Amino acid sequence: MDNTQYSSLVKQLVDDLKGVFTTAGLGGEAGEYKLLTQSFLYKFINDKFLYEAKAFDVKNDYATIMKMSDDDYEFLQMDLGNRSAKIKREDLIESLFNQQNEEGFSALFDATLNDIAVDNNDIYSVETAGNTEVRLFDNNLLRDNILDGAQRDIVARAIINKLAETKFDEHIFVAGFDFFSTIFEYMIKDYNKDGGGKYAEYYTPHAVAKIIAQILVGKKQPENVRIYDPAAGSGSLLMTLASQIGTDRTTVYSQDISQKSSNLLRLNLILNGLSHSIRNIVQGNTVLNNKHPEKMDFIVSNPPFKLDFSEWRDDVEALPEYNDRFFAGVPKTPKKKKSAMAIYQLFIQHIVYSLKENGKAAVVVPTGFLTAQTGIDKKIRQKLIDENWLAGVVSMPSNIFATTGTNVSVVFIDKGRTEEQDEIFLIDASSLGSKVKEDNGIQKTILSNDEEQQIIASFVNKEVIEDFSVAVKVKDVKERNYSLSAGQYFPVKIEYVEMTSNEFDAKMASFEENLENLFNKGNKLENEIKSNLREVRYEES
Repeated sequence: MDNTQYSSLVKQLVDDLKGVFTTAGLGGEAGEYKLLTQSFLYKFINDKFLYEAKAFDVKNDYATIMKMSDDDYEFLQMDLGNRSAKIKREDLIESLFNQQNEEGFSALFDATLNDIAVDNNDIYSVETAGNTEVRLFDNNLLRDNILDGAQRDIVARAIINKLAETKFDEHIFVAGFDFFSTIFEYMIKDYNKDGGGKYAEYYTPHAVAKIIAQILVGKKQPENVRIYDPAAGSGSLLMTLASQIGTDRTTVYSQDISQKSSNLLRLNLILNGLSHSIRNIVQGNTVLNNKHPEKMDFIVSNPPFKLDFSEWRDDVEALPEYNDRFFAGVPKTPKKKKSAMAIYQLFIQHIVYSLKENGKAAVVVPTGFLTAQTGIDKKIRQKLIDENWLAGVVSMPSNIFATTGTNVSVVFIDKGRTEEQDEIFLIDASSLGSKVKEDNGIQKTILSNDEEQQIIASFVNKEVIEDFSVAVKVKDVKERNYSLSAGQYFPVKIEYVEMTSNEFDAKMASFEENLENLFNKGNKLENEIKSNLREVRYEES
């Protein structure tokens, strides 16, 4: 099978599992995404263990593993190390499949996932800002999410049958990022309306993530770097950047206030061979309780733009590191429309603060940030430009994010710029892309591969293209009140037309004639107005 066929195979499993939940009346329920993602994760971890066992010794198929002595099986798990999860033989999918006719099978299913979670807690658990560990699997996945007790065994049997039917083989485990990013997006695409939040929280369009990663890394090959997202969602930006650098050369750090997004990020890390970074995932409020004070090599983020944080706004100003971390200040609480508080202003300041001295960052911001002439936006831009930390800006097409009508731009920060690097590169990509309508009727802009590469190549190579990209001296940006709108710096086009002396005289005569006609019309109108005014008389009542 080729990649397309393998992708179809895995997507079919996702569809089959969704079908099981829909048949049981669970479609669209708040817990459906938990049932799907945790069932899928169980499948992935199970087959990854069997794959690694066979890679260690080709004889280690399921039948051989089941015949091993307890000591030999323990040695095998030690030999595999962190290349796979620790799984008891009775917790393997085939073992569970063989027990599906037992009474109370759903309880056995839950106990199996609980075993795996406990046995791998030191690797796969996520910490909260309050130092609580969030396990890999829910303690009672089926019992807590299927309220109808009569349905639990039926659903459990249907799940285990679907998991046993599909085999993840060597090809899938070496397929790489593009394969699993597609699968991940496919898996979570329907969960934008449930109680856990909007899809926008969890996923940044792949085109945007790709552009950011390739521009940030450029032509270099970094080694042993820390990459970080303080509002990570499901980690799409982090995964794309890690793939661009190399997962074996990258350690991922993240924080996000959403429990759901942190769980999805964990799944994303496992799928993409970054399990070693799971202990660096933190669920909690990044602004109030920054759990990653260490400085980072690369930071990527698509933070929330607007959010009511009035309840803890004053707490930010009371933080001991406030002056250094939030150098431009904190938005004031409005009397009305508190939901419009610009929380992205806090995140971009936090990102600048969290970078190493030679670190790089890319932040998605509302395009209005580029030109605001007052307030915190202006102060942030001044800081970036005065310190010579601003590498450039890419203004994206409208509706590149289907979930928001806000025009967005990506700000690229480089704290390692030298005095000789005195230009800021600006790209206006607003005219690119094709408009399509999503299934929900929302219009979205899609960039082609060629358009993605045009943006990337132009920025990386500093290629100036008419009405698209421009390199601007830092001093010129300062003279324009720190405005970062690319269009303001495009050269004014003057059209020159060649003509003979006679043609020139004829055109000038035509202009004079037209002007004379206009003057005559103006004089006639003036006289008519004066005449009408003379006829106006005062009448006594």
